[in-house]
Amino acid sequence: MTTSTIGFDIGTQTIKVIILNNKTRQVVARTQAFAGFDPAQALKTAVEQALKTANLTQTDITTFATTGSNLETYPYPVITVSTMSALTKAGTHFFPQAHTIIEVGAEEARAVKCDDRGLMVDFVVNERCAAGAGAFIEAMARALEVKMEDMGPLSLEAERASSINAACVIFGESDVVSLIHKQEPKSEIARAVYDAMADRVSAMVHRLGVNPQVVLVGGVAKDVGFIASLKRKLGVEVFIPEFSEYAGALGAALIGLTKSGGNKN
Repeated sequence: MTTSTIGFDIGTQTIKVIILNNKTRQVVARTQAFAGFDPAQALKTAVEQALKTANLTQTDITTFATTGSNLETYPYPVITVSTMSALTKAGTHFFPQAHTIIEVGAEEARAVKCDDRGLMVDFVVNERCAAGAGAFIEAMARALEVKMEDMGPLSLEAERASSINAACVIFGESDVVSLIHKQEPKSEIARAVYDAMADRVSAMVHRLGVNPQVVLVGGVAKDVGFIASLKRKLGVEVFIPEFSEYAGALGAALIGLTKSGGNKN
């Protein structure tokens, strides 16, 4: 009988779900859903879709593990995993030599410092303002009247960046509007948005110390504009795993599997 573990990452905007085969530790399904006004229903729908994708039923699941916000959302017994622990576990799973793991999501950014054994020794969180997270890109894309998915490629066309205030989303949007009125090229404004974000994130990471390998996960890890800016600001190579947005869910599942005794690792 094939047994599996489900890991959830309940974010402020999206809910990510993965199913992990207990024996092979391979991911057999990934799904995500918009949290909306009813995250409990969104989670239920995402789990049902993941089970369908993996051709499993709930009786095949030995362990449920969750991380993120609204951890009480799931109605069944779960193993609760801290966000930092899940991030550490996923980052070192993808890249065993990782020493700095950065996650940039919709509303906040965080970073973890690991030792040579892959254990967390320190962390830092930027949760005071969304200017260092994906919501900042979304707000600036609206101001520029550019699709969010086009912001990254557009920023790569610029040879220089305009100057904007990244201390706050509201101030940043005001600066962008001023630059638009000055007829600054959109590509340069887009690059300025990413450079401003990368400034905030890199400053946060520098408080920990930039220790290679540096791994970037979270939804913003898929944005080529932010990746380019972060590399410039940190001055090191940044490694990005496939399906980076599912790092939290994967980390929760791996830790849940270990805690439940389903796998010794």
